[in-house]
Amino acid sequence: MSDSWRQLGSIWQLRPPRPRALVEFIGGSYLAATPQLSYRRLLEGLVARDVAVHAWSYVPGFDHQSQARQAWSDLRTARRHLEERSGRLPPPLRLGHSLGCKLHLLAPDGGRGSCGLVALSFNNFEADRSIPLLGDIAPRLGVETEFSPGPAETLRLISRHYLQPRNLVVRFGSDGLDQSEELIPALNQRSDDATVFQQLPGDHLTPASAGLRRSLLGAWADDPKRAAVLSRLTTTVAEWTMPD
Repeated sequence: MSDSWRQLGSIWQLRPPRPRALVEFIGGSYLAATPQLSYRRLLEGLVARDVAVHAWSYVPGFDHQSQARQAWSDLRTARRHLEERSGRLPPPLRLGHSLGCKLHLLAPDGGRGSCGLVALSFNNFEADRSIPLLGDIAPRLGVETEFSPGPAETLRLISRHYLQPRNLVVRFGSDGLDQSEELIPALNQRSDDATVFQQLPGDHLTPASAGLRRSLLGAWADDPKRAAVLSRLTTTVAEWTMPD
């Protein structure tokens, strides 16, 4: 199915013949430069369930607010093109992994243009934690470098300006980079919040690792346990594209 991927600007697209729903995906950090490869198993599993996938390709920078606006704009344009070809679809489900969760949560529409968000392994570290060498180099250069918005400001913006009540926050049990425990209280502060939490086996790279191994080494390299978790995750995401 991977030979059916198509690129429109920064958006990688994969669509079933008759899509019933749309997932707008933003991956984590440098994995997201090639989402059609890094997240291949997860995204192609959604298409096999008749869900179209639009995945934003990017290289992370320090201005996350600007990148969130760009992702939202690019994904909106791609959605319009899809609906011109396939007819009107329900509002898309936003799916993020790691930094991709933060970018979705900072979207300028506050999540209103979606049917919900599935946040995998939410990550909101400071810049020097995300980029280890930065903590050593920046002081020597006499500069202070931090993501914009920083971690505390990100959580404040989510609690005050993120409007989508329907969210699934997924944590993988052995994920030392996951910060879902900080995200959930920020979401819960909102009066209409309907956030659901789910924990699955795996680690921070579980959403991507099967796709990476399969792309590089072939199907024989699949880990059956990881494949089973990813299949369960894919089913859950597909179900979340259709609100009750």
